[in-house]
Amino acid sequence: MEYVYSAMLLHSAKKEITEGSVKKVLEAAGMTPDEGKVKSMVASLKEVNIDDAIQKAAVSMTASAAPAAHAGAHEAKAEKKPEEEKKTEEEAAAGLGSLFG
Repeated sequence: MEYVYSAMLLHSAKKEITEGSVKKVLEAAGMTPDEGKVKSMVASLKEVNIDDAIQKAAVSMTASAAPAAHAGAHEAKAEKKPEEEKKTEEEAAAGLGSLFG
């Protein structure tokens, strides 16, 4: 993940994402870069428009947040029902107890 972060940092700083620059960022963070991972990531980003990728990710996160919020509201309703049933069971038990006084 730190390799992706280094590329994002370089992109944000409007610097070219090269093997050397990624290594420098990782070394500045106190890490020892893995040559293979650095080469692989830089090669995979050559044809990627990072701004478009970020925008698409933001749109998909927004789209997925709405169903998650709806699910959270549904779960909250589902949690209330057992409490209501529990009260009903407690009341029923209290009523039965009075029969055997």
